[in-house]
Amino acid sequence: MQLNSLKPAAGSKRGAKRVGRGNGSGSGKTCGRGQKGQKARSGSSTPPWFEGGQLPLQMRVPKFGFRSRVGMTTAEVRLGDLEKALDRVAGQDRGTDAQDAKDGVVDLDVLKAANVLSRNVKRARVMLSGSIARPVTVKGLKVTRGARAAIEAAGGRIQDAE
Repeated sequence: MQLNSLKPAAGSKRGAKRVGRGNGSGSGKTCGRGQKGQKARSGSSTPPWFEGGQLPLQMRVPKFGFRSRVGMTTAEVRLGDLEKALDRVAGQDRGTDAQDAKDGVVDLDVLKAANVLSRNVKRARVMLSGSIARPVTVKGLKVTRGARAAIEAAGGRIQDAE
């Protein structure tokens, strides 16, 4: 067998349709395009979704939905979770996060180390939900007005609040 003798299997390839070769061929004169109209013209092609100038489907249906990419990396933290995070991380005795937790400092790293927040979270906001009894220092987190009052009432403070 030589490369120049290779050919496709018999019947696997169909010959090209030869249009405009007389009426007897079955596709003469109008070449199978019918009479007149947009699709009969040379060079005309419309996309499959084209509706002849009628308002297209994707413009007729109502629009909905939006997913903020900032919202995907933002989390809400409850007041009660702050105390849980401090207890969990202080018990680990590993690294600077544990030392911060022993000092009563809560930041994003402490919350991640305590598995209160997932690893992909980049910013968090402390919400007024639940209660807090011990004084904590919230560092680098946003805090709602009600949560701020509750933290300060418990003897805590907020640093670097944005």
